[in-house]
Amino acid sequence: MAVLSDPISDFLTRFKNCCRAGNEEFSAPFSRIKADIAKVLQEEGYIWSYEVVTTEKYPEIKVKARYVDGRSVLTDLKRVSKPGRRVYAGADDIPRVLNGLGIAVVSTPKGVMSGMAAKRSRLGGEIIANVW
Repeated sequence: MAVLSDPISDFLTRFKNCCRAGNEEFSAPFSRIKADIAKVLQEEGYIWSYEVVTTEKYPEIKVKARYVDGRSVLTDLKRVSKPGRRVYAGADDIPRVLNGLGIAVVSTPKGVMSGMAAKRSRLGGEIIANVW
């Protein structure tokens, strides 16, 4: 397995590739931030469920993508904040994705949450990704 400089981007790319290929589920190496991102995606309806599997030597997170009428709920996603360039926004500056049709995944001092939840809580933070 290759050494990754951006494991969050790897997780999001696996999710996008899973949906584009029509696969029902995918797995990725586990980390707490990935589980938090999966929780936000589940709350917003982009995935059915996720679980942490610890039977192997290294724990993995297994995610079941959501499909409606044979089409993926996920259209596309974009990683905003990268290791080379972090992007932060205050509560008033969190972007609306596709005029409210998508979500921004934000890492705040209270944890990872959607952009709308962060605005409601008056919290800013690092914009991890835009999902639509």
